[in-house]
Amino acid sequence: MVVKVNSMGIYGIEAYNVCVETDIARGMPVFEIVGLPGAAVKESRDRVRSAIKNSGFTFPQNRITVNLAPANIKKAGALYDLPMLISILLATGALTDTYDDAVFIGELSLAGEVRPINGVLPMALEAKALGFRRMFIPEENAAEGAVVEGIEIYPVKNVRSLVSILRQPEKPEPYTKVTRETVRTTFTYDFSDVHGQIMAKRALEIAAAGGHNILMVGSPGAGKSMLAKRVPSILPDMTFDEMIETTKIHSIAGIIPAGQSLVTERPFRSPHHTISPAGLAGGGSVLRPGEISLAHNGVLFLDELPEFSRTAMEVLRQPLEDGTVTISRASGSISYPSSIMLIAAMNPCPCGYFGHPTKQCICSRKSVNQYLSRVSGPLLDRLDIHIEVQPVTFEELSSRDKGETSSEIRARVNALRKKQLERFSGTSITCNARITTDKLHEFCPLDDSANMVMRRSFDAMGLSARAYDRILKISRTIADMDNSEVIKRDHVFEAIQFRNLDKKYWSR
Repeated sequence: MVVKVNSMGIYGIEAYNVCVETDIARGMPVFEIVGLPGAAVKESRDRVRSAIKNSGFTFPQNRITVNLAPANIKKAGALYDLPMLISILLATGALTDTYDDAVFIGELSLAGEVRPINGVLPMALEAKALGFRRMFIPEENAAEGAVVEGIEIYPVKNVRSLVSILRQPEKPEPYTKVTRETVRTTFTYDFSDVHGQIMAKRALEIAAAGGHNILMVGSPGAGKSMLAKRVPSILPDMTFDEMIETTKIHSIAGIIPAGQSLVTERPFRSPHHTISPAGLAGGGSVLRPGEISLAHNGVLFLDELPEFSRTAMEVLRQPLEDGTVTISRASGSISYPSSIMLIAAMNPCPCGYFGHPTKQCICSRKSVNQYLSRVSGPLLDRLDIHIEVQPVTFEELSSRDKGETSSEIRARVNALRKKQLERFSGTSITCNARITTDKLHEFCPLDDSANMVMRRSFDAMGLSARAYDRILKISRTIADMDNSEVIKRDHVFEAIQFRNLDKKYWSR
């Protein structure tokens, strides 16, 4: 007799149903797993055998065949341990009911403990979509799975307690659903601690309000990294859909803290410049999301941009344009979402003091050009705002006057994002930086004087079509900050000044 137990698998960030079929027949004792299992799945034989014995049940001394359907998709990870064990107990008569409406996932220890796994949230979402009513998952993953309404979550601590639950004539109470209230994070860094840097703070507020990418160029110690670390404190609140999207990626990557149900604050990822292209974009023998996708709906901060490898930097081009990262391997192709706000920081030259008001640059013209050329023109064109971070004067640094707090700036940013969401209602656009080309003139109307400024600037500065689009989107955000539905000449002038830096450094 063949016994079937439902489980789930992960491909990219999407889950799919896996049917665990078990047949116990006469013959030499052997435990075979088929259905394109990976190395970790094959090792389930020993974990399942030991867990059954150490939980007080009898392991059958027969020919056991387990099939993981569909057999054309490679199965990875140890999450099939629990459904295999349940199917064997059903086949041997230790359990007698059928569980067609239930899904089982979980890794087993040799003693029968159920250990946490990655990717519970996307599995729960797909299980609900497929019509399953119950889900038995590791206790540590219960809070994450309970985010999904419409499916009952039962946390499992060990095999003994699970069998006890399944043998009860009445269903036990499922795990209590978590609330969807956002827990406000207390940030370590606050903009009130920043002295001076009026232009840089203005640029970062514009970037946060509209979701624009930004490049900061300045000498060592000017405050580029210090400013970037404070950006999370002014980012707008996440919508519930954004929380779900981000949590799915972090769940698959296995970086959600135990007991946490949702990622409620926008991610801030800051990889070291020695990171590989695969670490940035994702990949590996088992395709996993990289730093670009882990920063989805948040910020990716690249400090010392020219120190990153050329290949790693060029990996950014497609995600910045399309909002997705596509990884193609012989085993298949996977797309991860990557709607990010990129913040990059760099020195103007190898010694760092080119253009410094008081310190002399010791670099040759050739070395400066070589250093700047590490950042390609196409990548530079995708960075909406270019800002020069000037050194702070003694008077500014020694001043005891406190600037605006992050909470004050964040309140304005939240109001602006709310206005944008209302404007883009009914579309897939989430912020000004994501306005598609076909909607650009609809959402970015210019008055006559602003249109004239754009025309003259396009010819005088030799702007590309992409740079023109970027200036329009920045102008839209500045107009929103000025509470104006129509973009005016002053809004365009301010947006254009944020595109002048490449002319100063990269046109030499």
